[in-house]
Amino acid sequence: MKRVRLILIGALCSLIAATAHAQALTSLQSLRVGYNTRKATVRPTGELKTQIDDVDRQIADATRVGKTGEVRRLIAKGQTLLNNRPWTPELDFSNSVVLRTDRVVADSSKPYTARIEQIYSPTIDLQGSLSAHVALRKRPVQNGPAPAAGAAAPAPEIAKDLGSFDGISRDLRESPYALELDVRDVADGTYVLAVDLMEGTRALGTSTLTINLRKGLDDLVAKLEADAKKAPDALKADILFPIDRMRNVNRARLELRTFDPVKDFAAAEEVAAAVRAGKNPFQTMTGDLKRHYTLTMANEIMPYRVYVPKGYNGSKAYPLIIALHGLGGTEDSFFDGYNQGFAALAEQHGYLVAAPLGYRVDGGYGWGVGNPPADPIAKQNQERSEADVMQVLQLMKQQYKVDASRTYLMGHSMGAIGTWRIAPKYPDLWAAIAPISGSGNAASLERIKTVPEVIVHGDDDRTVNVQGSRAMVTKLKEMGTEHKYIEVPGGSHSGVVAPNLAAIFDFFDAHKK
Repeated sequence: MKRVRLILIGALCSLIAATAHAQALTSLQSLRVGYNTRKATVRPTGELKTQIDDVDRQIADATRVGKTGEVRRLIAKGQTLLNNRPWTPELDFSNSVVLRTDRVVADSSKPYTARIEQIYSPTIDLQGSLSAHVALRKRPVQNGPAPAAGAAAPAPEIAKDLGSFDGISRDLRESPYALELDVRDVADGTYVLAVDLMEGTRALGTSTLTINLRKGLDDLVAKLEADAKKAPDALKADILFPIDRMRNVNRARLELRTFDPVKDFAAAEEVAAAVRAGKNPFQTMTGDLKRHYTLTMANEIMPYRVYVPKGYNGSKAYPLIIALHGLGGTEDSFFDGYNQGFAALAEQHGYLVAAPLGYRVDGGYGWGVGNPPADPIAKQNQERSEADVMQVLQLMKQQYKVDASRTYLMGHSMGAIGTWRIAPKYPDLWAAIAPISGSGNAASLERIKTVPEVIVHGDDDRTVNVQGSRAMVTKLKEMGTEHKYIEVPGGSHSGVVAPNLAAIFDFFDAHKK
């Protein structure tokens, strides 16, 4: 049971064994969840099952001795086989190659540098040195129209051809290849740096890195830092966030997708302008907004997303929901996902909402009432993830008039697991909780036996098995805890969220401490 929980926590995050690698590699936890979700979907039999079982044995062996690069290789191989594709030497090589740089977000008035590296040694026979063709591609349109059935996806549009390079080592672990690229005439924006690798005429695959370029970036950073020194303490983090986040992305601590340079720098400039005018722009702001603060234990500025009902003016206390995203998600997940219905329901029912990042997209929100993980890095991340949630709760109480008898906790997937972790650690805070598509430690429910719960799960969840919620509900029944269990016939891991948000708000409406 313990092993099942470890591999089935979090939101669906699938790995496609192909060409793209981020500066900060996707966490192994996310890759494992995606791989196991795919296995639960395909349900391999016969020869395929034999191959996957062999891959799983090798993953276990590589994990035991700490060979994380080999674990990534094997997960990619397993995903490829589950997608009914052969695992070729070329695919093995392509998945081993990554692009790395000191500046994912960079000032384009200066030469752009990157390195071609490898994270493991592939099993491929290469006879000579390699060559590469490098181009800057325009980023594909998000949520654009899908190609017609049977039609190939359109080729990415080239923003700038950056040339060809020869004499690249066959062993990029021992000898990474440095690139210096001229991007001075490239318009500001986010691009995909693409490197096509060849051995003679043999195509070995494409490695990509998403980057953001902006002219005058270094000057903007200096200006915002100067503005922050003159700002009130409550607004410094809102001005400095994009700088802090940019540096952590550049250091490979975070993926670029956790940061929108255009929006975040623009928001920081607006706050700085308000401060220069002697105003606090958040003082009377309602609706959907983004705030920031410094998590001292990590020395890092954290974002959190807030919804303030339009009728809020501080004259009366409002109920508050803390919403926890799933594995791979961010503080934006509940606002931008699930058919974008969450904020509308908060407005309709009159709730303040705060959605923390939880320190990292895979932070896990702590470890509940059980033993902490043995790995010190995992322990640190979970500790900081829980601290982020609790700090956001305190900030909301400081900044808004919150009804202490109507504070609620909810989450999806990893966030549901986090809900069942955090609620028992702080049992006196919550008027009710709402875990969606999660699992938990049934023994911990004794600490929140008087806290009403509404639980949602689909019986066709391929990521977190429905038995996790069923076991928790069984314990709730034994204790006599008030609860409502919504099990959706045929419901998928994420598909059950949006249709049941209204029921969760109704449940919260009916319960207070």
